[in-house]
Amino acid sequence: MTRSVVLLLRCPLRLGIAADLTHFVYNQGGRILSHEQYVDPEIHHYYTRLAWDLAGVTMTDGQTATHLQEVIGEGEDTEWSLHYSDVVPRMAIFVSKEPWCLYDLLARASSGEWRVEVPVIVGNHSDLEPVARRFAIDFQAFPIDPENRAEAEQRQLDLLQGRQVDFVVLARYMQVCGTAFVGAFPNRVINIHHAFLPAFPGARPYHSARERGVKIIGATSHYATEELDAGPIIAQDTLPVSHRHSVQDLMRFGRDLEKVVLSRAVGAHIARKIIVHRGRTIVFD
Repeated sequence: MTRSVVLLLRCPLRLGIAADLTHFVYNQGGRILSHEQYVDPEIHHYYTRLAWDLAGVTMTDGQTATHLQEVIGEGEDTEWSLHYSDVVPRMAIFVSKEPWCLYDLLARASSGEWRVEVPVIVGNHSDLEPVARRFAIDFQAFPIDPENRAEAEQRQLDLLQGRQVDFVVLARYMQVCGTAFVGAFPNRVINIHHAFLPAFPGARPYHSARERGVKIIGATSHYATEELDAGPIIAQDTLPVSHRHSVQDLMRFGRDLEKVVLSRAVGAHIARKIIVHRGRTIVFD
C-alpha cells in the first residue's frame, strides 16, 4: 500500500473551507481517498476527516504541515492534526479479572483487522497473565489499594512512557484512573461499561435491572475523564430483552455487547475517525 495521511480538523465554519482543503491536496499532487464533513448548525462549527494518497506528493511532511497551517489559519477554537499511515499506533490494554474484552481486542489486533501494536498488558491482578502469554505479549501486574494508588499509577505511567504507548484501553479494568493518569493521555484512554448507569450502579447491576423489568440492555464506550464514566461517548449499542430472560441471560448479552462496542470504539480511534470537542465526539463513518 502506498503511504497516505489523514487530516482531522475542527474550526469555526467559514465560507470555502472545504474547497480550500481539497485544492490544497490537489495542488501538492495528492489523490483524495475520502472526505467526510459535518457542520454543527447550533454552534456554526466545521468538522472534517480528509484522507489522501501521498504517492504523487513531493512535499516533505514538515512542508505539508507548514502549508496546511497557512490554509487553515490560526483561528480561535481551531484544532487539527495529521496522521500518517506508516506510523503504527501502540495500544496498552488494562485489565482486572474478566477476560472477554481482552480476548476480543487481542484477536482483532493479532489477526490484522487493526493496524496496531500491543506492547504491554497491565493488570491490577495476575489472573489474565496466561492470556497475555498465549499472545506473546508482556504482562505487568500492579496490585492497587488505597494506600499505594498514587505510587502505582505513577509506575504505570513510567511503564507506558517507556513502551512509547500512544493510547490505553480499559478492558473491564475495575479501577478508577486518577487525575494524573487521565491527564497524561487526554482523549486517549478508552473505557467500556454497561449502559445501566446511573440507574443501576454497584456490583450487581444486572440483578437490579431484571428486578425492575428492564426491556433493553446496552453498553457504552467513552474516553475516560476525571469525572467517572462521564467522558465523551464514542460508541453505544443496545439489545431488547424481556421477562423471559434470566439474570444469566442478561449478563451474557451484556458481555457480548461490551466486546462489540469497545472494539467499535477502539477501531474508530485507530482509524483516526474521532474528533472530540466541547465534551462530545464527532465519529465519522
